[in-house]
Formats: sequence, structure tokens, C-alpha cells
Amino acid sequence: MITTLNLIGQTDYMIIEETEVETQIAFQDRKRIGIMGGTFNPPHLGHLIVAQQVGEQLGLDKIYFMPDAEPPHVDEKPSIPAKHRESMVRLSIAGNPLFDIETIELERGGKSFTIDTMKFLTAMHPDTDYYFIIGGDMVEYLPKWERIDELVQLVQFVGVARPGYGRESLYPIIWVDAPLIDISSTEIRKMVKTGRSIRYLVKEDVKDYILKEGLYLDDED
Repeated sequence: MITTLNLIGQTDYMIIEETEVETQIAFQDRKRIGIMGGTFNPPHLGHLIVAQQVGEQLGLDKIYFMPDAEPPHVDEKPSIPAKHRESMVRLSIAGNPLFDIETIELERGGKSFTIDTMKFLTAMHPDTDYYFIIGGDMVEYLPKWERIDELVQLVQFVGVARPGYGRESLYPIIWVDAPLIDISSTEIRKMVKTGRSIRYLVKEDVKDYILKEGLYLDDED
């Protein structure tokens, strides 16, 4: 807001209310970043479709895929080494300017809780608003997330609607509709182990990487 004061006869002074202007500029300069966490074992086209839809519908600046080093769940499943999952994520997002990768949990190693990761990221990037993407099936489990009441103060959750799951939640959720792509990483691993084709389920480069590295041939799922 700019005001004009007439002082000392005919002399006009332009005075800028700096606090309000700085606030407006700070708001305009804030980044809007989506986070899609997961094991990505392997990343598939369903992940990419959801991320693209969320990014476009919410007008986000970037979507970061954030592979975990070791899932914090009690019923965790065996996973291949993190270096392979990171490589496959990078192959999956290559060529899409909306996508990027966040490796903070891989670098930290061990089990990571979302609250700890997001506290670190928000401290490192105070000019960023984070949108944490979860499937509609995960919304009902939010009350069980580690320090969830603190987490919802740091991020805006984005729920991807899925048939058979309601949209009710104790926490604020932005809902996004995306095409339902019935692909699971578990099923892909089983297909690789039994010699079935996974073409059109993952990016072609990811398919080639899995075959070249001999991944999932001894998978127990």
C-alpha cells in the first residue's frame, strides 16, 4: 500500500508502508512443494500419474518423490537396497520438469518418521509450503501417525480419492481426484519373479534397470 503525504507547502513525499509491502512480497515468493513419500519398490506409473494430477490441480511448483531408507511400520516388508530404489525413482522422473527427488531420508538412513523429516525440511526451507500426498486409504490411519497433531501444523495433507474409502477425517485434507490406476509394487515384484512382462506398468528405463540388475528374482512377497 502506498500513501502520499503533503508536507512543507508544495513538497510531496511518497511513503511506503514497508511492513505491509514486505508481507505481500513474502507471500507471493513462497514456494508450494508437494511431497510423495514411499518405499518405491519399484516406482510405477500409478505413482507418476497421481503426482502429475496433484501438481497440476493444486498449481504446485514441484513434486518431490521422497524414498524412505527403512519403513517405520511394524509390518514392514523386505526391500531392496536404497541405491536401487533411488536409481529407479530418478529414471522414472527424468524429463518431467515438475518432478524431482528428495533424498533426505536415504542420507539419514534407518527408520524415519514423517514428523522428523518435515521438521528438518521446513527449518531448512522456511519460504516453502509443503503439501504431503497420501492415498485415500491412508487417511483413516492418520491418527496413528507419529506426533500427528504436530505434523499437521507443518504440512497440508493432500488425499487422493479412491473408491471404497470415505473422505472424512479429523484433520484438514485437500482432496484431489485422479484416474484410478490399479497397479501395486507388490504385484510388479511378483510378476518379475515369475517372468511376466511389466511393460506399461513402469517406465521403460525402469523395466530395463530391473532386468539388468536382476532385481526381485528372489523376492519373498
